[in-house]
Amino acid sequence: MKVIIAEKPSLARNIVAGIGEMSKRNGFYENKEYIVTWAFGHLFSLCDIEDYYGKSGEKVKWSMEGLPCFPSEFRFKLKLGEDKKPDAGIERQFALIKTLCNRTDVDTIINAGDADREGEIIVRLCVANTGAEGKKFLRLWLPDQTPQTVAAALADMKDESEYDNLANEGLARTYIDWLYGVNLTRYATLKTGTLLRVGRVIVPIVKAIHERDDSIKNFVPEIYYAIASNEKTNGETVDLLSKNKFTKEELAKAQETCAKYNAAGAYVVSKKVKRDTLAPGKLYSLTKLQNVLGKKHKMSMEKSLAVLQGLYEKGYVTYPRTNSEYLATAEQGKMKTIIENVKKLGYPVEFKNKKTIFDDSKIESHSALTPTYKIPDKNALTEDERIIYSTIMRRFVAVFCAEECVVEKTEMKIAVGDYETFTLKGVIIKERGWTKYDDYTQKDKILPNLEKGDEVNIDFKPTEKETTPPKHYTIETLNNYLKNPFKNDKAQAEKEKQEGEQENDEEDYRAIFEGLELGTEATRTGIIDNAKKSGYIALKKDVYTILPGGEFLIEQLSHLGISMDKYKTSELGKALKSVYRGKMSVSESVSLAQEEIARVFGKREVTPETDEDTGFFGDIIGKCPVCGKDVMRGKWSYGCMGYKEGCTFKINCYICKRAISVSNAKLLLETGKTAKIKGFTSKKGTPFDASLKIDEEKKVVFDF
Repeated sequence: MKVIIAEKPSLARNIVAGIGEMSKRNGFYENKEYIVTWAFGHLFSLCDIEDYYGKSGEKVKWSMEGLPCFPSEFRFKLKLGEDKKPDAGIERQFALIKTLCNRTDVDTIINAGDADREGEIIVRLCVANTGAEGKKFLRLWLPDQTPQTVAAALADMKDESEYDNLANEGLARTYIDWLYGVNLTRYATLKTGTLLRVGRVIVPIVKAIHERDDSIKNFVPEIYYAIASNEKTNGETVDLLSKNKFTKEELAKAQETCAKYNAAGAYVVSKKVKRDTLAPGKLYSLTKLQNVLGKKHKMSMEKSLAVLQGLYEKGYVTYPRTNSEYLATAEQGKMKTIIENVKKLGYPVEFKNKKTIFDDSKIESHSALTPTYKIPDKNALTEDERIIYSTIMRRFVAVFCAEECVVEKTEMKIAVGDYETFTLKGVIIKERGWTKYDDYTQKDKILPNLEKGDEVNIDFKPTEKETTPPKHYTIETLNNYLKNPFKNDKAQAEKEKQEGEQENDEEDYRAIFEGLELGTEATRTGIIDNAKKSGYIALKKDVYTILPGGEFLIEQLSHLGISMDKYKTSELGKALKSVYRGKMSVSESVSLAQEEIARVFGKREVTPETDEDTGFFGDIIGKCPVCGKDVMRGKWSYGCMGYKEGCTFKINCYICKRAISVSNAKLLLETGKTAKIKGFTSKKGTPFDASLKIDEEKKVVFDF
């Protein structure tokens, strides 16, 4: 007898549909060969700090006791409910799984978690805690949830040990995220008096949006001059824009250059016209699909993923959390069958064996998103389901379209003397092909009717222009940044403008396989949603902006010496990929995180001049020089506890972009003056050093 443990009830039902002829019991299905039961996603979670110190279940106020916490062995416990109390449903379901796995007639246990790291460890943790021994352990790997795929996968299961590296990466990721989240969240919260969610991925995401918004806010436009000609030749306007730019002080130089160009004259030095085919976009990864849905339909990432997950669980699309836009060569037979089904819908599709479609080197765990054998009744879909399913289907049809998009490409070069050669490109669609089915927004661009040797009328003039600020992150641009945070966006955007040319994605896939991306396809959506719910960032339509809470988070982490940027996160990402490839152990990767966290808690050699440690929220640091009551460290200042009686004395924690340390604040209360403090910044951006003193009016002022 074989017991199959699905990650969730919906998957269990789809597995039962693939097996057929099963009787429903209380919490499981059964026939003569299989038992199918399920978890509710994560049944187990990592223990809290208090569990390691014998205070499990107690309501404990956060303190520095036990921080940093680096368990010698990570422990799991049954997940608690939202009220932080034992959940009867979870306890009941795990007890059932334990009973089924230990049945004497069961000789095989099958992991049917979702086909990813999370699904791998969800079921492994359940099995590890059942105490079942001596049983065969297999893996059911499902790229989609159709009955055909379930039946085929059951006939081709591998031993669970073949997925050990995937499980190890999943566990390493879980341990590292716990270490960062638990240790640094508590530390930052205790220091600031405000709940600050400090995570390995959430912080660099918020930091990126904060820095972008900062650069927009502080942007100072600059005037420059471009030189251009827009004259008619044979009744048609020829637009020529020079690559040369001139500063606002160089107007005379720009005018002089225009005069030289106009005197030299212009001629068509070459003209090439060729018929070509325009390639469709590649199949969708989750990120690329979310980019399209965000840009075109203003659909948030969490909404698009939730709807997509529903389509997957209904068996209409393949596994959603994929980072690839390619299919595996082993799937060619499957694609041929799906193509035949799509043909019945009236689409002109045919099988194509191309490297731009099938490429095993561009697949880590899962192939691109495609429709499955199962075609839904569109009338039975919700509006959001219809939008997402049709987007995936239309791209599938475009990729396998039997009708090519035929274009006429023209490239004309116009030389202005020996000074500059201008290249004009035009594209005219002759046969629409796949563009009838998938999005293609570019309009025909027709060039002037000129031939090689023709003279071109020109009249170059300087045009005053103004530099523009960076743009806010959108769903698309933030996703692209997180996928490869070290990529030059501007240079890539220029490359992708080339009509009919598929972008070179080697750099993107290298970043994914090396672990340079921030978050993964499986986690990124949830982390961004968490940042929104935490009040760090906002999403309006498809534009992200920083909120005061996000500014506070980033500024405070900087003051606390918690440096969590894309470089640190990517280093850990690379370590996790090394675990996945078997080149690094789980404990070695965890040690890297522990070393980084230990630096935050380590003692730093500082002087009163350089000290920026503002102590802990709630600390009493001395007596008020006005009323004699205690002065306490608050969120923004060291303030007098006599404020209820009208005392207004306070020492701001941050003055002129400089943290005022608790040691200097104490010195100020004790002696009326601090040490010289280095690193203040004036409103004009000028750095300066100064002491602080309490003046005759009991105000804190600079003492130069």
